[in-house]
Amino acid sequence: MAENRVRTYGNWRKPSSPGIGKLGLGGSIFVMVGLGIVTLTMMVSTIAAIVMAVVLMIAIAPLIMRDPHGRNGLQWLGSRIAWFRGMTLGQHIYRSGPVGRLPVSTSRLPGLLAGMTVLNSVDGHGQPFALVSHPTANHHTVVLNCSADGASLVDQHQMDVWVAYWGRWLANLAYEPRLVSAAVTIETAPDSGERLRREVLGNVDMSAPPLALEVLKQVMFDYPVGSAEITSRIALTYSSAGESRAHRTPEELAAEIGIRLPALAGSLAMTGAGPADPLTVDDLAHLVRVAYDPGVGVLSEQARGEGSPPLRWEEAGPMATQEAWDHYRHDGAHSITWAMTEAPRGEVFSTVLSRLVAPHPDIVRKRVTLLYRPHTPAESAKLVERDRKDAMFRAQQSRVAQARDSVDLRSADQSAREEATGAGLVRFGLLVTATVMKAEDMRLAAAAIDNLAATSRIRLRRAYGAQSSSFAAALPLGLVLGDHMRVPQSVRNSV
Repeated sequence: MAENRVRTYGNWRKPSSPGIGKLGLGGSIFVMVGLGIVTLTMMVSTIAAIVMAVVLMIAIAPLIMRDPHGRNGLQWLGSRIAWFRGMTLGQHIYRSGPVGRLPVSTSRLPGLLAGMTVLNSVDGHGQPFALVSHPTANHHTVVLNCSADGASLVDQHQMDVWVAYWGRWLANLAYEPRLVSAAVTIETAPDSGERLRREVLGNVDMSAPPLALEVLKQVMFDYPVGSAEITSRIALTYSSAGESRAHRTPEELAAEIGIRLPALAGSLAMTGAGPADPLTVDDLAHLVRVAYDPGVGVLSEQARGEGSPPLRWEEAGPMATQEAWDHYRHDGAHSITWAMTEAPRGEVFSTVLSRLVAPHPDIVRKRVTLLYRPHTPAESAKLVERDRKDAMFRAQQSRVAQARDSVDLRSADQSAREEATGAGLVRFGLLVTATVMKAEDMRLAAAAIDNLAATSRIRLRRAYGAQSSSFAAALPLGLVLGDHMRVPQSVRNSV
């Protein structure tokens, strides 16, 4: 009999910057310039040169000190200053509605989502979809709702096929015009049972035998108890800024995306995502409304089932939110968001994230969002070669070769070979949001996420001082945090 080989995955690398020791490119340039100034000062005054050398050492100390998540002292100090400034200006508090701080008595989305607008459009097959626009970043997002097949009673070979097609789908995103990011959000929440009730009541035959009707009634009320609802959504974000100075309007971009949307949704079928349907404005409004106030989840399902008027986008936001340093309070719920700082080392199996995305009894709603930013083929070729040169530079810095540097160099070589043969290059990240209804339950939720992260072999860091923006980025609305930072991402990577 042929021996079945278990397939493993890995070879992801964290972007790095070449530099001296723990310093990045920016820190190394700062040190070299500082040493040059100290040398020139020594020709004039030795005491002044010593003073400048001490000042230089104090200045580079925050760049050398790093915590277990790779953040240096300068980043830590910058986040503290930004949080204190926001607290002073009252930016951590949001109030809406008739007695709110907004000039209009509506419940708009808070923070980075405040400027978002939605547009109704139709794809190439005549199916309606919503286009979420963010004018600040010139980004426009369409959201697909997937009916994932699940891994129950599925053999390993089929899972490997799904993963292979998923990798191909991500690689093809590099050839998608104007696409800047993709996000996969898997959300777990208690099942209200409203959809099952609507399905049963809409198809039941009252002339059926009494025993059958009684069984259906019992199933309708007892089955949802203790069960969970798992939803999978994919947000595709496009940029309206082209190579020329002319920008596409949302209507023009919606027409362009609508032509390609059926093919993108259809290609997800082989990845295990199942049928993918675009969300409408009403779907997105209810999604955001329940995310900020989970207590209205059952009422929202009942209202939609009874044919109530669609929820307006201007009324989808919360009535009140308040951001703390380590958590986020919104309406009647409390949430904590974590960001991945280190992917699993070595090789992993296809089920590495199974427990992390599965429902948990200590968490009311759990949202796991994978963020992807594909590189174009031209960018991929440059990046893999640059990473390869950086790995060689770090390996040659020490006289005695370190095991970590050797493994990093082999990984960079393999990435360069795979890219040369046609593989794609994608940046990825992960956000985890845990929502509970009581403040005293946040400690249990935090302990649960720590345990789940350990089983998935990933390192998570609580988004201190950025809970509201991280909560918004974890929603399937296509918010790209890197394009909303005051310090450009290229500068942050070089520090």
